[in-house]
Amino acid sequence: MRKLHYLAALLVIGAPAWVAAQQASPEAEQATAAAQVDEIFSAYDHTWTPGCAVGVIRDGEFVLRRGYGMANLEYGIALSPQSVFRIGSTSKQFTAAAVVLLTQEGKLSLDDDVRDYLPELNDFGTPVTIRHLIHHTSGYRDYLTLADLAGWRDDDYYTDADLLDMLSRQRELNFDPGDEHLYSNSGYWLLSQVVERASGESLKEYAAENMFAPLGMSATHFHDDHTEIVPHRASGYAPTGDGFAISMTTLPMIGDGGVFTTVDDLLRWDQNFYDPSVGGAEFIEHMVRTGSLNDGEKLTYAFGLGVDTYRGLNMVSHSGGFVGFRAEMIRFPDERISVICLCNRADANPSRLSRQVAEVYLGDRMEAPQPRGQRAPRAQPPAMVALSAAELAAFAGDYYSEELDVVYRLSVAGDDGRMIYEVGSRRGSVRPIGDDVLWSSNLQFRVERNATGAITGFQIDAGRVKNLRFTRVR
Repeated sequence: MRKLHYLAALLVIGAPAWVAAQQASPEAEQATAAAQVDEIFSAYDHTWTPGCAVGVIRDGEFVLRRGYGMANLEYGIALSPQSVFRIGSTSKQFTAAAVVLLTQEGKLSLDDDVRDYLPELNDFGTPVTIRHLIHHTSGYRDYLTLADLAGWRDDDYYTDADLLDMLSRQRELNFDPGDEHLYSNSGYWLLSQVVERASGESLKEYAAENMFAPLGMSATHFHDDHTEIVPHRASGYAPTGDGFAISMTTLPMIGDGGVFTTVDDLLRWDQNFYDPSVGGAEFIEHMVRTGSLNDGEKLTYAFGLGVDTYRGLNMVSHSGGFVGFRAEMIRFPDERISVICLCNRADANPSRLSRQVAEVYLGDRMEAPQPRGQRAPRAQPPAMVALSAAELAAFAGDYYSEELDVVYRLSVAGDDGRMIYEVGSRRGSVRPIGDDVLWSSNLQFRVERNATGAITGFQIDAGRVKNLRFTRVR
Protein backbone atom coordinates (compact mmCIF):
# COMPACT_ATOMS: atom_id res chain seq x y z
CA MET A 1 0.00 0.00 0.00
CA ARG A 2 2.80 2.33 0.91
CA LYS A 3 4.35 1.56 -2.49
CA LEU A 4 1.21 2.70 -4.34
CA HIS A 5 1.09 6.02 -2.45
CA TYR A 6 4.75 6.55 -3.29
CA LEU A 7 4.16 5.92 -7.00
CA ALA A 8 1.14 8.22 -6.98
CA ALA A 9 3.22 10.97 -5.44
CA LEU A 10 5.85 10.56 -8.09
CA LEU A 11 3.22 10.82 -10.83
CA VAL A 12 1.84 14.03 -9.34
CA ILE A 13 5.29 15.57 -8.98
CA GLY A 14 6.17 14.58 -12.56
CA ALA A 15 2.88 15.74 -14.06
CA PRO A 16 3.75 19.43 -14.62
CA ALA A 17 6.91 18.55 -16.57
CA TRP A 18 5.00 15.99 -18.68
CA VAL A 19 2.22 18.45 -19.39
CA ALA A 20 4.72 21.15 -20.28
CA ALA A 21 6.43 18.80 -22.71
CA GLN A 22 3.12 18.00 -24.37
CA GLN A 23 2.27 21.69 -24.61
CA ALA A 24 5.62 22.85 -25.96
CA SER A 25 5.23 25.65 -28.47
CA PRO A 26 6.05 25.10 -32.15
CA GLU A 27 8.91 27.53 -31.69
CA ALA A 28 10.34 25.47 -28.84
CA GLU A 29 9.97 22.27 -30.86
CA GLN A 30 11.78 23.85 -33.80
CA ALA A 31 14.56 25.07 -31.52
CA THR A 32 14.99 21.56 -30.11
CA ALA A 33 15.08 20.03 -33.59
CA ALA A 34 17.54 22.68 -34.79
CA ALA A 35 19.85 21.90 -31.86
CA GLN A 36 19.78 18.23 -32.83
CA VAL A 37 20.67 19.10 -36.44
CA ASP A 38 23.47 21.34 -35.20
CA GLU A 39 24.86 18.35 -33.34
CA ILE A 40 24.73 16.19 -36.51
CA PHE A 41 26.88 18.75 -38.35
CA SER A 42 29.08 19.73 -35.39
CA ALA A 43 32.17 18.18 -36.97
CA TYR A 44 31.77 20.55 -39.95
CA ASP A 45 30.87 23.71 -38.06
CA HIS A 46 34.30 25.35 -38.01
CA THR A 47 36.04 28.29 -39.59
CA TRP A 48 38.92 26.10 -40.80
CA THR A 49 36.98 23.38 -42.66
CA PRO A 50 34.61 23.22 -45.62
CA GLY A 51 31.23 21.79 -44.75
CA CYS A 52 27.57 21.68 -45.74
CA ALA A 53 24.53 23.87 -46.24
CA VAL A 54 21.29 22.30 -45.04
CA GLY A 55 17.61 23.00 -45.53
CA VAL A 56 14.56 21.26 -44.08
CA ILE A 57 11.23 21.97 -45.78
CA ARG A 58 7.83 21.28 -44.25
CA ASP A 59 4.62 22.05 -46.15
CA GLY A 60 6.49 24.17 -48.69
CA GLU A 61 8.38 26.34 -46.20
CA PHE A 62 11.75 26.13 -44.51
CA VAL A 63 11.72 25.07 -40.90
CA LEU A 64 15.54 25.05 -40.89
CA ARG A 65 18.14 26.53 -43.22
CA ARG A 66 21.74 26.78 -42.12
CA GLY A 67 25.35 26.65 -43.21
CA TYR A 68 28.06 24.72 -41.40
CA GLY A 69 31.69 25.39 -42.24
CA MET A 70 33.30 27.51 -44.93
CA ALA A 71 32.49 28.20 -48.57
CA ASN A 72 36.04 29.42 -49.22
CA LEU A 73 39.01 28.70 -46.99
CA GLU A 74 41.27 31.25 -48.68
CA TYR A 75 39.03 34.25 -48.08
CA GLY A 76 37.31 33.05 -44.91
CA ILE A 77 33.79 33.07 -46.40
CA ALA A 78 31.24 31.02 -44.48
CA LEU A 79 28.68 28.70 -46.06
CA SER A 80 25.06 29.77 -46.12
CA PRO A 81 21.78 28.72 -47.76
CA GLN A 82 22.69 31.16 -50.58
CA SER A 83 26.03 29.45 -51.28
CA VAL A 84 26.17 27.96 -54.80
CA PHE A 85 27.25 24.32 -54.99
CA ARG A 86 27.93 21.89 -57.82
CA ILE A 87 25.50 19.05 -57.09
CA GLY A 88 26.88 16.24 -59.27
CA SER A 89 24.37 13.56 -60.20
CA THR A 90 21.58 15.22 -58.23
CA SER A 91 21.46 17.23 -61.49
CA LYS A 92 20.04 14.24 -63.36
CA GLN A 93 16.47 15.04 -62.35
CA PHE A 94 16.72 18.41 -64.11
CA THR A 95 17.95 16.75 -67.32
CA ALA A 96 15.09 14.26 -67.12
CA ALA A 97 12.68 17.14 -66.46
CA ALA A 98 13.81 18.86 -69.67
CA VAL A 99 13.12 15.64 -71.57
CA VAL A 100 9.63 15.38 -70.05
CA LEU A 101 8.84 18.99 -70.99
CA LEU A 102 9.96 18.33 -74.57
CA THR A 103 7.65 15.32 -74.76
CA GLN A 104 4.82 17.57 -73.63
CA GLU A 105 5.74 19.97 -76.42
CA GLY A 106 5.65 17.10 -78.91
CA LYS A 107 9.32 17.58 -79.86
CA LEU A 108 10.36 14.05 -78.92
CA SER A 109 9.01 10.75 -77.66
CA LEU A 110 10.47 8.58 -74.91
CA ASP A 111 10.45 5.63 -77.29
CA ASP A 112 12.47 7.43 -79.98
CA ASP A 113 15.76 5.81 -80.96
CA VAL A 114 18.57 8.01 -79.65
CA ARG A 115 20.15 7.72 -83.12
CA ASP A 116 17.21 9.72 -84.51
CA TYR A 117 18.93 12.69 -82.85
CA LEU A 118 22.54 11.47 -82.73
CA PRO A 119 23.15 9.47 -85.92
CA GLU A 120 26.89 9.55 -85.19
CA LEU A 121 26.37 6.80 -82.61
CA ASN A 122 26.94 3.21 -83.60
CA ASP A 123 23.98 1.05 -84.61
CA PHE A 124 23.95 -1.93 -82.24
CA GLY A 125 21.11 -3.70 -84.04
CA THR A 126 18.58 -3.09 -81.26
CA PRO A 127 17.48 0.53 -80.78
CA VAL A 128 18.56 2.37 -77.65
CA THR A 129 15.63 4.60 -76.74
CA ILE A 130 15.44 7.80 -74.75
CA ARG A 131 13.52 5.83 -72.13
CA HIS A 132 16.48 3.44 -71.84
CA LEU A 133 18.80 6.40 -71.22
CA ILE A 134 16.44 7.84 -68.58
CA HIS A 135 16.30 4.62 -66.53
CA HIS A 136 19.97 3.55 -66.93
CA THR A 137 18.94 0.49 -68.94
CA SER A 138 20.64 1.51 -72.21
CA GLY A 139 23.80 -0.56 -71.81
CA TYR A 140 25.98 2.43 -72.77
CA ARG A 141 29.35 2.27 -71.09
CA ASP A 142 29.95 4.98 -68.50
CA TYR A 143 32.07 7.75 -70.00
CA LEU A 144 33.87 8.66 -66.79
CA THR A 145 35.05 5.06 -66.50
CA LEU A 146 36.01 5.04 -70.19
CA ALA A 147 38.01 8.26 -69.74
CA ASP A 148 39.80 6.73 -66.77
CA LEU A 149 40.58 3.59 -68.77
CA ALA A 150 41.90 5.77 -71.59
CA GLY A 151 44.44 7.20 -69.15
CA TRP A 152 42.82 10.63 -68.94
CA ARG A 153 43.58 12.21 -65.60
CA ASP A 154 41.04 14.03 -63.43
CA ASP A 155 42.52 17.39 -64.39
CA ASP A 156 42.73 16.63 -68.12
CA TYR A 157 40.42 18.66 -70.35
CA TYR A 158 38.23 17.19 -73.05
CA THR A 159 35.18 18.52 -74.85
CA ASP A 160 31.69 17.37 -75.74
CA ALA A 161 32.96 16.69 -79.26
CA ASP A 162 35.73 14.47 -77.86
CA LEU A 163 33.21 12.60 -75.76
CA LEU A 164 30.75 12.09 -78.63
CA ASP A 165 33.65 10.78 -80.72
CA MET A 166 34.59 8.31 -77.99
CA LEU A 167 31.02 7.06 -77.53
CA SER A 168 30.61 6.78 -81.30
CA ARG A 169 33.65 4.46 -81.42
CA GLN A 170 32.05 2.00 -79.00
CA ARG A 171 31.33 -1.26 -80.82
CA GLU A 172 29.51 -2.98 -77.99
CA LEU A 173 27.09 -2.18 -75.18
CA ASN A 174 27.43 -3.57 -71.67
CA PHE A 175 24.20 -5.54 -72.32
CA ASP A 176 21.22 -5.54 -74.66
CA PRO A 177 19.06 -2.42 -74.11
CA GLY A 178 16.48 -3.03 -71.39
CA ASP A 179 18.02 -6.28 -70.13
CA GLU A 180 19.75 -4.77 -67.09
CA HIS A 181 19.95 -1.65 -64.95
CA LEU A 182 23.47 -0.26 -64.66
CA TYR A 183 24.09 3.36 -63.71
CA SER A 184 25.71 5.23 -66.60
CA ASN A 185 26.71 8.88 -66.80
CA SER A 186 26.94 8.44 -70.57
CA GLY A 187 23.16 8.05 -70.79
CA TYR A 188 22.41 11.39 -69.15
CA TRP A 189 25.14 13.20 -71.05
CA LEU A 190 23.61 11.82 -74.27
CA LEU A 191 20.24 13.18 -73.08
CA SER A 192 21.78 16.65 -72.91
CA GLN A 193 22.72 16.29 -76.57
CA VAL A 194 19.24 15.00 -77.45
CA VAL A 195 17.68 18.02 -75.73
CA GLU A 196 19.89 20.34 -77.78
CA ARG A 197 19.07 18.71 -81.10
CA ALA A 198 15.35 18.38 -80.37
CA SER A 199 14.88 21.93 -79.05
CA GLY A 200 17.53 23.89 -80.97
CA GLU A 201 18.91 25.17 -77.65
CA SER A 202 21.60 23.87 -75.34
CA LEU A 203 20.38 22.11 -72.20
CA LYS A 204 21.67 25.10 -70.24
CA GLU A 205 19.51 27.50 -72.27
CA TYR A 206 16.46 25.26 -72.35
CA ALA A 207 16.49 24.62 -68.60
CA ALA A 208 17.00 28.31 -67.83
CA GLU A 209 14.03 29.38 -69.96
CA ASN A 210 11.64 26.56 -69.16
CA MET A 211 12.42 25.61 -65.56
CA PHE A 212 14.75 27.81 -63.60
CA ALA A 213 13.44 31.25 -64.62
CA PRO A 214 9.72 30.34 -64.31
CA LEU A 215 10.35 28.94 -60.82
CA GLY A 216 12.44 31.92 -59.71
CA MET A 217 15.57 29.79 -59.29
CA SER A 218 17.82 32.74 -60.08
CA ALA A 219 21.00 31.20 -58.62
CA THR A 220 20.66 27.91 -60.54
CA HIS A 221 22.14 26.96 -63.90
CA PHE A 222 23.78 24.15 -65.85
CA HIS A 223 27.48 25.02 -65.74
CA ASP A 224 29.00 24.22 -69.16
CA ASP A 225 31.79 26.85 -69.11
CA HIS A 226 34.40 26.66 -66.37
CA THR A 227 35.41 30.29 -66.99
CA GLU A 228 31.93 31.60 -66.12
CA ILE A 229 31.84 33.76 -63.01
CA VAL A 230 29.36 32.46 -60.42
CA PRO A 231 28.47 34.83 -57.55
CA HIS A 232 28.50 33.19 -54.11
CA ARG A 233 30.10 30.02 -55.47
CA ALA A 234 31.43 27.59 -52.86
CA SER A 235 34.83 26.10 -53.65
CA GLY A 236 35.18 22.32 -53.65
CA TYR A 237 37.75 20.64 -51.41
CA ALA A 238 39.27 17.22 -50.86
CA PRO A 239 40.94 16.20 -47.60
CA THR A 240 44.71 15.83 -47.43
CA GLY A 241 46.95 14.52 -44.71
CA ASP A 242 47.08 17.88 -42.94
CA GLY A 243 44.05 19.80 -44.20
CA PHE A 244 42.29 20.32 -47.51
CA ALA A 245 43.18 20.90 -51.16
CA ILE A 246 41.05 22.59 -53.80
CA SER A 247 39.13 20.01 -55.85
CA MET A 248 37.38 21.49 -58.92
CA THR A 249 36.99 20.59 -62.60
CA THR A 250 37.25 22.34 -65.95
CA LEU A 251 35.12 19.76 -67.79
CA PRO A 252 32.14 21.25 -69.65
CA MET A 253 29.90 18.14 -69.65
CA ILE A 254 26.36 18.62 -68.36
CA GLY A 255 23.31 16.41 -68.23
CA ASP A 256 24.82 13.71 -66.06
CA GLY A 257 25.80 16.51 -63.68
CA GLY A 258 26.76 20.14 -63.92
CA VAL A 259 23.92 21.92 -62.10
CA PHE A 260 25.02 24.73 -59.80
CA THR A 261 22.37 25.63 -57.23
CA THR A 262 21.60 26.66 -53.66
CA VAL A 263 19.56 25.36 -50.75
CA ASP A 264 17.22 28.35 -51.17
CA ASP A 265 16.62 27.66 -54.88
CA LEU A 266 15.93 23.97 -54.27
CA LEU A 267 13.01 25.00 -52.07
CA ARG A 268 11.32 26.33 -55.22
CA TRP A 269 12.04 23.10 -57.07
CA ASP A 270 10.57 21.13 -54.18
CA GLN A 271 7.44 23.29 -54.14
CA ASN A 272 6.84 22.50 -57.82
CA PHE A 273 6.32 18.83 -56.94
CA TYR A 274 3.26 19.76 -54.88
CA ASP A 275 2.01 22.76 -56.86
CA PRO A 276 3.46 22.24 -60.36
CA SER A 277 3.47 25.60 -62.07
CA VAL A 278 6.06 24.09 -64.42
CA GLY A 279 4.78 21.08 -66.32
CA GLY A 280 1.54 20.53 -64.45
CA ALA A 281 0.36 17.32 -62.78
CA GLU A 282 1.30 15.19 -65.81
CA PHE A 283 4.91 16.39 -65.50
CA ILE A 284 5.11 15.32 -61.83
CA GLU A 285 3.54 11.96 -62.58
CA HIS A 286 6.20 11.37 -65.24
CA MET A 287 9.08 12.39 -62.97
CA VAL A 288 8.31 9.71 -60.37
CA ARG A 289 7.35 6.96 -62.83
CA THR A 290 9.83 4.14 -62.37
CA GLY A 291 11.21 2.02 -65.18
CA SER A 292 11.20 -1.71 -65.80
CA LEU A 293 13.39 -4.28 -67.53
CA ASN A 294 12.55 -6.38 -70.56
CA ASP A 295 11.56 -9.28 -68.30
CA GLY A 296 9.07 -7.09 -66.43
CA GLU A 297 11.19 -6.52 -63.31
CA LYS A 298 10.28 -3.16 -61.76
CA LEU A 299 13.02 -0.69 -60.95
CA THR A 300 13.15 1.92 -58.21
CA TYR A 301 14.76 4.42 -60.61
CA ALA A 302 12.42 6.97 -62.19
CA PHE A 303 13.36 10.17 -64.07
CA GLY A 304 16.65 11.12 -62.45
CA LEU A 305 15.08 10.19 -59.12
CA GLY A 306 15.07 7.11 -56.91
CA VAL A 307 11.61 6.16 -55.66
CA ASP A 308 11.83 3.89 -52.64
CA THR A 309 11.12 3.74 -48.90
CA TYR A 310 13.16 4.63 -45.84
CA ARG A 311 12.20 3.15 -42.48
CA GLY A 312 8.68 2.55 -43.73
CA LEU A 313 8.09 5.97 -45.32
CA ASN A 314 7.87 6.64 -49.06
CA MET A 315 10.92 8.60 -50.19
CA VAL A 316 12.05 10.25 -53.44
CA SER A 317 15.75 11.06 -53.63
CA HIS A 318 18.97 11.36 -55.58
CA SER A 319 22.52 11.85 -54.40
CA GLY A 320 25.43 13.38 -56.27
CA GLY A 321 29.16 13.63 -56.04
CA PHE A 322 31.90 14.99 -58.28
CA VAL A 323 35.34 16.41 -57.48
CA GLY A 324 35.07 18.23 -54.13
CA PHE A 325 31.27 18.33 -53.93
CA ARG A 326 28.67 15.98 -52.48
CA ALA A 327 24.89 16.47 -52.50
CA GLU A 328 21.62 14.84 -51.53
CA MET A 329 17.98 15.88 -51.72
CA ILE A 330 15.36 13.61 -50.19
CA ARG A 331 11.60 14.11 -50.17
CA PHE A 332 8.99 12.34 -48.05
CA PRO A 333 5.92 13.21 -50.15
CA ASP A 334 3.28 11.78 -47.79
CA GLU A 335 4.67 13.81 -44.89
CA ARG A 336 5.46 16.84 -47.08
CA ILE A 337 8.94 17.05 -45.60
CA SER A 338 12.16 17.36 -47.61
CA VAL A 339 15.82 17.58 -46.63
CA ILE A 340 18.52 19.26 -48.75
CA CYS A 341 22.18 18.70 -47.91
CA LEU A 342 24.85 20.29 -50.12
CA CYS A 343 28.51 19.85 -49.18
CA ASN A 344 31.79 21.20 -50.54
CA ARG A 345 34.07 18.52 -49.19
CA ALA A 346 34.77 15.21 -50.88
CA ASP A 347 34.73 13.22 -47.63
CA ALA A 348 31.17 14.24 -46.71
CA ASN A 349 28.33 11.73 -46.85
CA PRO A 350 25.17 13.82 -47.38
CA SER A 351 23.04 10.72 -47.99
CA ARG A 352 23.71 9.56 -44.44
CA LEU A 353 23.56 13.08 -43.01
CA SER A 354 20.25 13.96 -44.68
CA ARG A 355 18.64 10.77 -43.38
CA GLN A 356 19.84 11.60 -39.88
CA VAL A 357 18.21 15.00 -40.24
CA ALA A 358 15.00 13.40 -41.50
CA GLU A 359 14.94 11.21 -38.40
CA VAL A 360 14.97 14.33 -36.23
CA TYR A 361 11.73 15.52 -37.83
CA LEU A 362 10.08 12.20 -38.70
CA GLY A 363 11.50 9.69 -36.26
CA ASP A 364 8.19 9.20 -34.46
CA ARG A 365 6.53 8.24 -37.75
CA MET A 366 9.27 5.92 -38.93
CA GLU A 367 9.56 2.21 -38.42
CA ALA A 368 12.26 1.04 -36.06
CA PRO A 369 15.62 0.88 -37.82
CA GLN A 370 16.75 -2.55 -38.85
CA PRO A 371 19.40 -3.98 -36.52
CA ARG A 372 22.82 -3.64 -37.96
CA GLY A 373 24.40 -6.88 -38.96
CA GLN A 374 28.06 -7.60 -38.61
CA ARG A 375 30.14 -5.43 -40.86
CA ALA A 376 31.24 -7.40 -43.86
CA PRO A 377 34.97 -8.03 -43.86
CA ARG A 378 36.97 -5.86 -46.18
CA ALA A 379 37.31 -7.49 -49.58
CA GLN A 380 40.72 -8.98 -50.09
CA PRO A 381 42.56 -8.99 -53.43
CA PRO A 382 42.10 -12.25 -55.33
CA ALA A 383 44.78 -14.81 -54.67
CA MET A 384 47.61 -14.77 -57.17
CA VAL A 385 48.39 -17.94 -59.08
CA ALA A 386 51.97 -18.98 -59.61
CA LEU A 387 53.22 -18.79 -63.20
CA SER A 388 56.61 -19.50 -64.61
CA ALA A 389 58.80 -16.73 -65.98
CA ALA A 390 58.03 -17.92 -69.51
CA GLU A 391 54.28 -17.90 -68.86
CA LEU A 392 54.48 -14.36 -67.49
CA ALA A 393 56.62 -13.19 -70.39
CA ALA A 394 53.94 -14.41 -72.81
CA PHE A 395 51.57 -11.67 -71.58
CA ALA A 396 54.06 -8.86 -72.21
CA GLY A 397 53.30 -6.69 -75.21
CA ASP A 398 51.30 -3.81 -76.60
CA TYR A 399 47.50 -4.02 -76.94
CA TYR A 400 45.37 -1.55 -78.89
CA SER A 401 41.75 -0.58 -78.25
CA GLU A 402 39.97 0.92 -81.23
CA GLU A 403 37.14 2.01 -78.95
CA LEU A 404 39.46 4.07 -76.73
CA ASP A 405 42.14 4.72 -79.37
CA VAL A 406 44.86 3.90 -76.85
CA VAL A 407 47.59 1.31 -76.40
CA TYR A 408 48.05 -0.62 -73.15
CA ARG A 409 51.53 -1.99 -72.53
CA LEU A 410 51.96 -5.03 -70.31
CA SER A 411 55.44 -5.77 -69.03
CA VAL A 412 56.98 -8.06 -66.45
CA ALA A 413 58.24 -6.14 -63.43
CA GLY A 414 59.95 -8.99 -61.68
CA ASP A 415 60.30 -12.74 -61.47
CA ASP A 416 57.82 -12.98 -58.56
CA GLY A 417 54.71 -12.73 -60.76
CA ARG A 418 54.40 -8.97 -60.70
CA MET A 419 53.47 -7.26 -63.93
CA ILE A 420 52.82 -3.65 -64.88
CA TYR A 421 50.28 -2.10 -67.24
CA GLU A 422 50.81 1.39 -68.64
CA VAL A 423 48.52 3.71 -70.60
CA GLY A 424 49.41 7.37 -70.97
CA SER A 425 50.49 8.58 -67.54
CA ARG A 426 48.53 5.83 -65.80
CA ARG A 427 50.44 2.86 -64.41
CA GLY A 428 49.29 -0.04 -62.29
CA SER A 429 50.37 -3.43 -61.06
CA VAL A 430 48.77 -6.57 -62.51
CA ARG A 431 48.65 -10.06 -61.07
CA PRO A 432 47.52 -13.36 -62.59
CA ILE A 433 44.56 -14.76 -60.62
CA GLY A 434 43.41 -17.65 -62.82
CA ASP A 435 43.67 -19.26 -66.20
CA ASP A 436 44.26 -16.30 -68.51
CA VAL A 437 42.74 -13.85 -66.02
CA LEU A 438 44.74 -10.88 -64.79
CA TRP A 439 43.63 -8.50 -62.03
CA SER A 440 44.52 -4.93 -61.13
CA SER A 441 42.55 -3.10 -58.44
CA ASN A 442 39.12 -2.56 -60.06
CA LEU A 443 40.15 -3.98 -63.45
CA GLN A 444 39.93 -7.53 -64.73
CA PHE A 445 41.77 -8.57 -67.89
CA ARG A 446 40.37 -11.65 -69.65
CA VAL A 447 43.08 -12.89 -71.98
CA GLU A 448 42.19 -14.28 -75.43
CA ARG A 449 44.20 -16.78 -77.46
CA ASN A 450 44.03 -18.18 -80.98
CA ALA A 451 43.82 -21.84 -81.97
CA THR A 452 47.58 -22.30 -81.52
CA GLY A 453 47.50 -20.84 -77.99
CA ALA A 454 49.14 -17.53 -78.88
CA ILE A 455 47.79 -14.50 -76.98
CA THR A 456 45.82 -12.27 -79.36
CA GLY A 457 44.35 -9.74 -76.95
CA PHE A 458 42.19 -9.30 -73.88
CA GLN A 459 38.90 -7.83 -72.72
CA ILE A 460 38.64 -5.50 -69.73
CA ASP A 461 35.80 -5.42 -67.23
CA ALA A 462 35.73 -2.34 -64.98
CA GLY A 463 32.42 -2.02 -63.17
CA ARG A 464 30.37 0.28 -65.39
CA VAL A 465 32.35 -0.83 -68.46
CA LYS A 466 32.25 -4.43 -69.65
CA ASN A 467 33.91 -6.39 -72.46
CA LEU A 468 36.20 -3.58 -73.63
CA ARG A 469 38.31 -5.27 -76.30
CA PHE A 470 42.05 -4.84 -76.90
CA THR A 471 43.97 -6.46 -79.78
CA ARG A 472 47.62 -7.38 -79.51
CA VAL A 473 49.76 -5.30 -81.83
CA ARG A 474 53.24 -6.28 -80.58
